[in-house]
Amino acid sequence: MKTRQRGRGTPDPQAPWNEIRPRLWMGGHFWVDPRGELQPAVVRGEFDLVISLFTRPGHGPGVGVEHLICEIPDKPLTGAQIQSVQQLARTAAVAVRSGRTVLVRCHSGYNRSGLVVAQALMEFGENTTTAIDLVRQKRSPWALNNQTFEQYLTTGLDVAYLLTELETLA
Repeated sequence: MKTRQRGRGTPDPQAPWNEIRPRLWMGGHFWVDPRGELQPAVVRGEFDLVISLFTRPGHGPGVGVEHLICEIPDKPLTGAQIQSVQQLARTAAVAVRSGRTVLVRCHSGYNRSGLVVAQALMEFGENTTTAIDLVRQKRSPWALNNQTFEQYLTTGLDVAYLLTELETLA
């Protein structure tokens, strides 16, 4: 299954992961070091919970770290995938509220992880614009460059789910 769209001209991230708000981190599986070399972002025991929307063998997390995997594409989602995003965002928010450190990651840590993290921020009471802006400010200006994902957030995931399900009936 192809899970990453190529050719958007986005630069690789400059860090494996970034803290978006206390205990809520966003990142990817790859990043570019200061020499410009692509590096794997390998999670060991830095986080209490890792939510992976894209996976690769050898990227962790380490033994004893809770790991939720829900691979979703970096393209329009099905209704079931939108519901998964909602559930993962709630799970991340609950974990952070209980004092756990959470990493939400995808390939580069821009779109899929941005969608879940922005929705988690909205679970904390942030409005949509603030949530999107915070993801871009803390991770990268390139975060949430998938316009469909930004539209899901601005429309609301409940409405996006309903619209997606209506399209499948047509």
